[in-house]
Amino acid sequence: MRKSTPEISSKQITFHIITLFPSAFDSYLNESIIKRAIAENKIRVVFYNPRAFTKDVHGRVDRKPYGGGPGMVLEAESVLKAVAKALGRKNRRTVKVVFFEPNGKQLDTAYADKASTHYKHIVMICGRYEGIDGRVKKILRAEGVTIGPYTLTGGELPAMVVLDTITRRLKGVLGKDESIEERRVSASEVYTRPEVLVWKGKKYKVPKVLLSGNHKDIEAWKNSTKIT
Repeated sequence: MRKSTPEISSKQITFHIITLFPSAFDSYLNESIIKRAIAENKIRVVFYNPRAFTKDVHGRVDRKPYGGGPGMVLEAESVLKAVAKALGRKNRRTVKVVFFEPNGKQLDTAYADKASTHYKHIVMICGRYEGIDGRVKKILRAEGVTIGPYTLTGGELPAMVVLDTITRRLKGVLGKDESIEERRVSASEVYTRPEVLVWKGKKYKVPKVLLSGNHKDIEAWKNSTKIT
């Protein structure tokens, strides 16, 4: 029996992104499906730069870490004020606060499905340098999330991945619910014309089963190569 999937969400989601580098998102938000989702009010994206909330006259938000060590740490107060601005008077039951960290909860299909149906606002805190003062996560009761077992320069890339993964699950973003690969049998290999591709003297053919017209065999082939 095929596993049931959640209903696709039809509400608008607002992504509140706490980052020192909002311009890092420009190219991704202004292209293709995400750009259209914003234009059609499927999603909103709002940025909050901690530098606008610091008491430092020079706009500095990085401080030396207690206990020594290389690099600098983002101060707690400016990040907390930025998040407070994002939260406003919203019902916290409609808000998910995400804190990116390498050992956080793994982003996967189930996580994205739940986020797309349970929350109207997703606050994503993007760290930089050696990270963010650990008290931020505790005070906000934020959920630690990771997109993989590795360390990145900052939280901006993970924020884009989370935004994309959730957005494509909203009604109308991809046109059809069936366009979401996780909701159907989707092969890891796909082919299109020409039937025979000639490249550097060699011929590369489309698998015969895909040309057979036998839907049962094609479905079996897709299952054997499906995305897991």
